[in-house]
Order: sequence, then structure tokens, then C-alpha cells
Amino acid sequence: MAGTRVFISFDYDNDAFLKEALVGQSRNTDSPFTIVDWSIKVASPGWKTEARQRIRASDVVAVICGQYTHTAVGVAEEVKIAQAEGISYFLLNGYSDKIGTKPKTALPSDQIYRWTWDNLKALIGGSR
Repeated sequence: MAGTRVFISFDYDNDAFLKEALVGQSRNTDSPFTIVDWSIKVASPGWKTEARQRIRASDVVAVICGQYTHTAVGVAEEVKIAQAEGISYFLLNGYSDKIGTKPKTALPSDQIYRWTWDNLKALIGGSR
């Protein structure tokens, strides 16, 4: 699992600080994964192509689910791209005291997992 490249999909308007928390965890000394901040900060006509390239270069997509993720068009598109490209992904509940919502393109069988350090390492390692 060492060096596993993780693409983070998140609701930029509501959950950007959660992405920063996940990036911070990747810097732990015992972290078996790396995160390159590939967030597309400005929507452009070619953002989907750019997102596809970044997702293809990743080993797994971590989808942070907040309260409004079901309305986040970009997250839905990134999940759709991961599915089309055959890149594994998992849904991570962004809050311990709130229930995150699934992106509209998530499969009915996709589970939202609790965000703990042990869960995160296991999920990135392929345990789902």
C-alpha cells in the first residue's frame, strides 16, 4: 500500500476543509499513502478532461461525503469518471456528528464508511 496515490473528490463549496484534513493525515509518519493535491480550483471548459487525467494517474479515489455532496455536480462527475476508468473509489463520511450524502452517480451498493485512521488505511488498501 505504500505510495498509493489517492485522488480526493469533495464538495468544494462546502467541504474544502475536510480535504485539507485528509491531506494532513497523509503526511503522518506512519501513512501508507500519498495525496497530491490535484483539486481543480477553477471550473473551466476542459475541467472534465483534466479531472479524467488526474483520476487515471491515481490508484484510488477517496470521495468525502458531506451534507450536500448529493448536490455537488463535480463530485458526481468525478465518481462517474472513476467508474468509467475502472479506478476503485470509496465513500468516506466527512463528519462524525452528521450523516454524509452520496454523490448522485454513486451505486446503490456503495457504502459510506466512517472516517477513522484505521478505516482510512484499510479503505485505501482495498478493504471494502
